[in-house]
Amino acid sequence: MGRLKPIATGIDRLNQTLGSAVAWLTLIMVLVQFTIVVMRYVFGVGYIYMQESIVYMHGILFLLGAGFTLLHNGHVRVDLIYREASVRRKALTDLLGSLLLLIPVMILILWAAYPYVQISWSVLEGSKETSGIPGIYLLKTTILIFAILMLLQGLSMAIHAALVLMGVEDAPAEETHTAL
Repeated sequence: MGRLKPIATGIDRLNQTLGSAVAWLTLIMVLVQFTIVVMRYVFGVGYIYMQESIVYMHGILFLLGAGFTLLHNGHVRVDLIYREASVRRKALTDLLGSLLLLIPVMILILWAAYPYVQISWSVLEGSKETSGIPGIYLLKTTILIFAILMLLQGLSMAIHAALVLMGVEDAPAEETHTAL
């Protein structure tokens, strides 16, 4: 089981790197949206591809950043029991949750989304707008990437939880998230 730790660490590193990279889309989205508003209300000019780019960036940010968010325990969870649970109980909950819920749901998403994405690629689906972004098939591909990243992060969570239960690894430091 100790040989699985480098695999989990590699998965964690992948989602950390990708999450840190796509986080920059937030700033880019704000700048593009600001530009759209200034162009529209000051100069009376608008470009459909710029407006669509906001949707693309938003989708990419959330889909490719989901594994990063899971890595840092940022997803919503019902904390009635988990918050006060012992380290072993948290590890058991994470292990069972990953194996019985997260991983099967991600496999289901892969199975259901693959034909949807494949059809989009077969026709190189583009925007319905004449001057829109001609890459909807690329945006739809991020659904598959999302499911793979979440599946991998669920596997990493399960490995870390199993290592905690076996006493090979210490419990991760608790991350605190403040509500706005």
